[in-house]
Amino acid sequence: MKLAWGLIGCGDIARKRVAPALRDLTECDLVAVSRGRGELAESFAREFGAEKWYSNWQEILLDDEIDAVYIATPVDLHAAQTIAAAEAGKQVLCEKPLALTVDEGDRMLAACRANNVKLGVAYYRHFYPVVARIKEVIESGEIGTPVMAQINAFEWFNPAPDHSRAWLLNRQRAGGGPMFDFGCHRIEVLTNIFGPISEVKAMTANVLFAREVEDTAAALFRFERGTCGLLTVTHAAHEPQDTLQIFGLNRIRPPQIGTRL
Repeated sequence: MKLAWGLIGCGDIARKRVAPALRDLTECDLVAVSRGRGELAESFAREFGAEKWYSNWQEILLDDEIDAVYIATPVDLHAAQTIAAAEAGKQVLCEKPLALTVDEGDRMLAACRANNVKLGVAYYRHFYPVVARIKEVIESGEIGTPVMAQINAFEWFNPAPDHSRAWLLNRQRAGGGPMFDFGCHRIEVLTNIFGPISEVKAMTANVLFAREVEDTAAALFRFERGTCGLLTVTHAAHEPQDTLQIFGLNRIRPPQIGTRL
């Protein structure tokens, strides 16, 4: 039995990853899409084989054929759209980050629980085989007690005002800079590997760009198991990096587990 999906938002991520997956997976049926401009919603729907298109996202929630919605809109819309979807009885898979604030996230969770629907966040790195392998190596004891994990996530991002992703520089819409945008993916990887976090210290800065959100940030974590982690992210470096290194207790050449994330 296929799950009938409605896609709310038809931006870059939806085009590159979400819509092709919902179209191609045998367990899924992409039934409808919504986009603010109706003519673009129609062309997007036709491109990916959806039967219906709407210019108003509320309309997609009134479609009884749809079982679940994927929310691929800017962060400031996630709470209202998730709560409305839950109240309409739709299962929800939401783009990251989940919400602008903890309060919004709590209200989204409460709405989904009250209406007995599932709420997921699109942290697809949770299912990376390489992350599963890293967990196996740590659990085997091969590197001893994991002492420190370090992640660098660097990418140049300086969009023109009319760029489709320029909203990421608007604090009210995006919530923050690279730590909100893609740092959250790496935090999920770290908690997947090492478990709950007990303490956080952080720094944000505008090293290069005078904009509403930070262009660079660093976070230091202590996990409940004792391991420490360091995550550094930036939109202000031309040299791209996406690395994870883990250092263990063993003195005989502790392995550095490096991978693109």
